[in-house]
Amino acid sequence: MHIEISIARQTLNLFDDSGAKVRSYSVSTATRGVGERKGSFCTPRGRHVIRAKIGANQPPNTVFVGRRPTGEVYSPELAERFPRRDWILTRILWLSGCEPGRNRLGEVDTMRRYVYIHGSPDTAPMGRPGSIGCIRMHNADIVELFDLVSAHTPVHISED
Repeated sequence: MHIEISIARQTLNLFDDSGAKVRSYSVSTATRGVGERKGSFCTPRGRHVIRAKIGANQPPNTVFVGRRPTGEVYSPELAERFPRRDWILTRILWLSGCEPGRNRLGEVDTMRRYVYIHGSPDTAPMGRPGSIGCIRMHNADIVELFDLVSAHTPVHISED
């Protein structure tokens, strides 16, 4: 399996080992576009792997802060109480860059920037940029993807 994310199309495609497309999802990448530097709030490009899978067996809409469930379940009422939160929900696929100097190590380290593929409120629009660097997905989609991939699955993020 491998994942290809297109910034231009705002899609995430999952391919099997023979190269056949298994699934396609609409996603939302960074509002500020592409970039690898720490503090840029951009989505990093290039070759990555899923370093860790977080949230197995958590209920949909589980709220994560610092990659740990808070005990909260996302709801419109919770969103009203915390209007500025960057909602990380349901599952997390933590990305690590594979290209030293481009998306790994130093000021361009994807993992140290805490860039994930993660769930978001189902009201969050997909198909257009809206995140602060991560790749957002709707909850049902991230649950399905999470169950289909393993740690170390290759992920390629391109502008195309």
